[in-house]
Parts: sequence; C-alpha cells; structure tokens
Amino acid sequence: MAAILCIETATTNCSVALSINGSATVLLEDFNTSYSHGERLQPYIDQVLERANISYAGLDAVAVSKGPGSYTGLRIGVSAAKGLCFSLDIPLIAVDTLSSLARQVKVNNGFVIPMLDARRMEVYSSVFDSQHEQLTNVSPEILTPESYSEYLNKAKVVFVGNSNDKFKEICTHQNAQFESFSLPSAKELCGLAQQQYIQKEFEDVAYFEPFYLKSVKIG
Repeated sequence: MAAILCIETATTNCSVALSINGSATVLLEDFNTSYSHGERLQPYIDQVLERANISYAGLDAVAVSKGPGSYTGLRIGVSAAKGLCFSLDIPLIAVDTLSSLARQVKVNNGFVIPMLDARRMEVYSSVFDSQHEQLTNVSPEILTPESYSEYLNKAKVVFVGNSNDKFKEICTHQNAQFESFSLPSAKELCGLAQQQYIQKEFEDVAYFEPFYLKSVKIG
C-alpha cells in the first residue's frame, strides 16, 4: 500500500490530497480566486493527514504538480514538497500539471486539450487523445481563431482549464466543446503519482526545479 501526499499549487487552487494506491482518500482545496498558498498549504497538509489518520512517518512519497503555472504557486508547492521529502527521506514525484488537468475530462473519441491562462490571449497547453496519452509537448501559445484546427478538423476536441472563456469567444468550430471553468486539483495527481511511484520515476530532491515555461510563441 503506497501512501502518497499530493500537492497542487500551480494555479490559485491550493489543493492537497492523500493518495492510497492511486485513489484520493482525503482531499482539501479552496478554488480561491487569489493566491492563498502561503497561508493554507501547511494547514491543509496537516488536516489531510489527520483526517486520514496517518502520520508524516507513514508517508511513502510526496507528489507535487511541477507546472507549467504560476511562478509563486509552483515555488511554494515545490518548496514544501522538497522540505518534506528531505526531512522524511522519502521520494519526490513531479507530475505534469496539464496531464493531471486533462484527466478531469473523459471522451470516447477525439481529443482533450487542457489550457492554463498565461496572460492576455496566451495559454499553456498540450494535446491528449481519448486515452489521455499525451500527443504534443507542453507549449505556450497565443490563441487565434485557427488554433488547434489540426485536431478540430479531425474529431471532437474538449477544452478544459481556466482559459475557455477567452478561446470560446474566437473559436466557432463545430467540433469544439468547452468544459466549465476548472483548475488543476490534487485529486487527479493521485493516479499519476501512483504510476510514477511504481515505475520509480523520482526526482533529485536537491536539484529539482518547477517547470515554469515562460516564453510564448505565436501559432
């Protein structure tokens, strides 16, 4: 039985879950519109472990959302995760933020494109198939009416994240489906963290840095 503490702070949602064999047994999050990670993260960690009736010593690993996302949010989450791993001498697992966000959506056929707001018409995005297999690298994009047309012309595309409203204004393709506003959650980290734990995909605690992805390209 693997007990993994999962931390998601890439956006304004401060989210913490305890994963037992890949399932979130306890989840706390606030979906705040402003960054409250500095005040809420440590209390959330304590409360999650208390509600799960597990001590820090009972943890097998800590998983953290690695980005892309907010510089401040990622820095706080990664710092907390690294501190716990160092003090407890347990592995650090880093999970791609867009991979976990994509798992909030299930489609039978087509594609899932998670998008996180950067600024103005800019987003961080990646493309996944219906089995949540990643088809493209995470990249920064400036949205245009032609964005993602390669996939929209093939099948239904479900967009998920906090950038749907601004893309919906310029994208009128009949295959585009927009989920309601959503943010990455530690809930979806759990299954991915379990997979990486089994495969021993661990980070070097001393040298790991978040994936900030600052530059943006057009197209």
